[in-house]
Amino acid sequence: MAVVPSQQFSTETELNRDKANYTPALTSLGVLYFMMGFITCLNDTLVPFFKKGFDLTYAQSSLVQFYFFLTYGIMSIPAGKIVSKVGYKSGMVLGFSIAAFGALLFYPASIMHQYYVFLAALFVVAIGIVLLQVAANPYITVLGPPKTASSRLTLIQGIGSLGTTVAPLFGAAFILSRFNTEEASSEAVVMPYIGIGLTLIVIAFILSRLKLPVIKTSSDTQSQTEEKGILSNRNLKFGIIALFCYVGAEVTIGTFLTNYIADLLRIKEEQANMYVAIYWGSMFAGRLLGSVILKYNKSSNVLAVVTALAMMFIVISLLSSGLVAAWTMVAVGLCNSIMFAIIFSLAVDGLGVNTTKASGFLSSAIVGGAIISYAQGVVIDNYNWTVSFLIPLICYVFILYYAIEGYKTKTSTK
Repeated sequence: MAVVPSQQFSTETELNRDKANYTPALTSLGVLYFMMGFITCLNDTLVPFFKKGFDLTYAQSSLVQFYFFLTYGIMSIPAGKIVSKVGYKSGMVLGFSIAAFGALLFYPASIMHQYYVFLAALFVVAIGIVLLQVAANPYITVLGPPKTASSRLTLIQGIGSLGTTVAPLFGAAFILSRFNTEEASSEAVVMPYIGIGLTLIVIAFILSRLKLPVIKTSSDTQSQTEEKGILSNRNLKFGIIALFCYVGAEVTIGTFLTNYIADLLRIKEEQANMYVAIYWGSMFAGRLLGSVILKYNKSSNVLAVVTALAMMFIVISLLSSGLVAAWTMVAVGLCNSIMFAIIFSLAVDGLGVNTTKASGFLSSAIVGGAIISYAQGVVIDNYNWTVSFLIPLICYVFILYYAIEGYKTKTSTK
């Protein structure tokens, strides 16, 4: 799951950060990330479900991801402005509330049994998710000593990875398992999403009662005066494209993995969805392993290696069959685990006070999850699986270029 990067913030009690007890706040962030990962990756279950339930083409079913990730391109900057006005705690509460409202809209969508109404409900859910990420990320870096900020970020992202792992298992058990019953219609998603909506309301209420640190931007004025010409930075310009490609490749593989493996192994969708859980679950193991590897190796070199491995796994999957083809495509998830963090760090290298502005551009690049997944759906409808997976393969080709040459600046040391 892609994560909107943190910006530069400070707290009103910054001098006491080493002594303060932030356990309740960190616990709430863990719950927040789990739910964000869970909701985002449950889309991978909705794609094959709606495809069959509404008799859609692959391109039409991919609109689930298209409208969900399109929200990042539309809402990232407005969400930042909203959060700056209402505050970060209120921003998180508002995000949970909007996401809950979107989840509850699945009920009228089911009654109407209209695909576009479900897409509208998902768009509302996505608005809430974007608000959550924009509001929540700063807390990770300030809830404790600065020297341990990266470890806290890794831990919280790991909890988010648990949510992405559980989501496909939940979807297989409560949604896809109803494919072959009389209830295999849009009604099958109502109760799961009503449950999600009510859970989000409870979380929003509890969060509103917690006392969280007050956070303020430390360099708003300074960044406003020096943001001109920011896109002239070569590493940022190519970094935005690389991040667009990464999110697009990651999301599109997860989107179609259920149908790909179901066709490949000739098994039911709920069985194939188990492989999707492993695809996303490998992110957790990859981030833990990557946090150690990155301590001792140049990040651009690590990015080049994992990207090359991802490309190799895709090629092997397309040239083989059976379990070999299935597991090598799943293995791409392990390679994806640390790409986002590395690309982001390389893209903002040397930007100084412009880092906050650059974060906004990079956040908007998450829209790649919408465009690339839809493009692959169109290709599947008109050609076949092999040709369609050339699209994420091309995405990784550009990321490899970025890791070898595109990230370089005159002062880059990463």
